[in-house]
Amino acid sequence: MSETTTATRPPEPDFSAITTEELRAYRDAENRFRASSAARTILGEPDTGAAIVWQEIALPGRDLPVRVYRPAPTADDDATARTDLPLVVHVHGGGFVGTAMQCDWTNSHLAARLPALVVSVEHRLLAPGSPLSNAADDGWDVLRHVVRHAAQWGVDPARVAVFGESCGALISALTAIRAREAGLELTAQVLVNPAADVTEAMFDHPSMAEYAYSPTRALPQLRLFQRLAVPPGADARAVSPLYVNDLSGLAPALVVVPTRDAVADHGRRYAERLREAGTPVRLSEYPGAQHAFLTLPGMEPQAEAAQAEILAFLRTALVK
Repeated sequence: MSETTTATRPPEPDFSAITTEELRAYRDAENRFRASSAARTILGEPDTGAAIVWQEIALPGRDLPVRVYRPAPTADDDATARTDLPLVVHVHGGGFVGTAMQCDWTNSHLAARLPALVVSVEHRLLAPGSPLSNAADDGWDVLRHVVRHAAQWGVDPARVAVFGESCGALISALTAIRAREAGLELTAQVLVNPAADVTEAMFDHPSMAEYAYSPTRALPQLRLFQRLAVPPGADARAVSPLYVNDLSGLAPALVVVPTRDAVADHGRRYAERLREAGTPVRLSEYPGAQHAFLTLPGMEPQAEAAQAEILAFLRTALVK
């Protein structure tokens, strides 16, 4: 997706009655806005210390775009510099809407200031015929591809983290579990406002009732998200990390929870389960912040503090 100079944000549709055609039109218009320079007043300006490009990765049965953030070379860099950077594989939020470009602010800062190579997955969006399992495969396959070709990407395969927000945090959590099962050792995972439960029980958490319609109309969006994520007859537990039997042996986790969020209790409960399993975890709550606050530095004053905490956590884990 290329950046446009201007774009108009579409009105929010009725998510409870939206048709497939309306969903596609809304998604395309919203993503054009998120990829526009006009959106930077709320999404934040990229760090000038990072070079940002789109690339395509050849994966089994498909080519997938990724947005790549690399520390910009300086006059002091020699010909052999920056060939073994730590790797952060990032997944944006949104589920049925969203683009890696909405996360330029944080990902460029991580690339420039860790420094690290950040690869953000432009995963297949949820839609009829494209469930959450597709997006989860995209996150895992990108991680596995870049690690397998570490020398070509200029990264150190022994220093790898996954990072995501909302649905992207769900995909990142699933990726961390798949990495453990495949014997791919991760160094860290960062899960920001994760939607860790896509079973019917996802709506039973207390925060869901408290923040169903304030500060945003979250409940209709989450009901649509759940319907698209798990087709009839599919096992929702297979894509709900909260229900994985064994959460031991996973990469140390930072779980970031904005408190004014319908899925706040998803993050809290997942952090509890990680801790109970013996996986090192830090739960960090941001009082008064709303869902997706990390991607909204122009609106959410706590976004900068959360970005700084994530940077410090990853620096401790990844930087030698």
